Amino acid sequence: ILHTIVFHRALGLVRPKDVDSELFDITYVQCGDAELEKKIEEKIDQFIAWVEKHPNKKSQICLSFFEIKNKQATWFSNKIERSYWEHWYIYMNVVPSKSHTGKSHHAKARKDSLEVAEERTARRASLETSLREVLFQIVRFVDEKKDHIPSVPSLEGVSFPYEITFPSASDSSFGMDMIKRMLQTGHPTML
Repeated sequence: ILHTIVFHRALGLVRPKDVDSELFDITYVQCGDAELEKKIEEKIDQFIAWVEKHPNKKSQICLSFFEIKNKQATWFSNKIERSYWEHWYIYMNVVPSKSHTGKSHHAKARKDSLEVAEERTARRASLETSLREVLFQIVRFVDEKKDHIPSVPSLEGVSFPYEITFPSASDSSFGMDMIKRMLQTGHPTML
């Protein structure tokens, strides 16, 4: 999802790179910039580590695009200010797979194992369908919503400046950070 959003908000000419999902029968596009892809993958790995430490919790990732504005320096502020112009909130509820518990009766165990496999297959198909729908929603949204995008800055990078955030060790600070940003930059654009 993150790669798709960044690709559709890329600057200038990019070399699209088709990527086949490892888990689903879905192909998505990346910008073809190794450094950008590495940064996104690092954030995804950090998020996965967070999810593993906080199982059964709803979570979100926020991809925010901004432009950098130079302000006149004062005693209490920096010269540089981030002006956020788009936020993408990706909400997830990660549910661990059901593990098979030991049964004393083999026929019952085989039946339970078959039911678990069927349930896993159905869940996977449902998730693949949901992911495909989200990717199409992203494409429709970025095609329709363009008026808020600022003028293209210097072409130093492939992408507008962006940041990817997710809950840290203290969940409350993430929520307060999001509220603070919304107050500073106005109503966020959401999918």
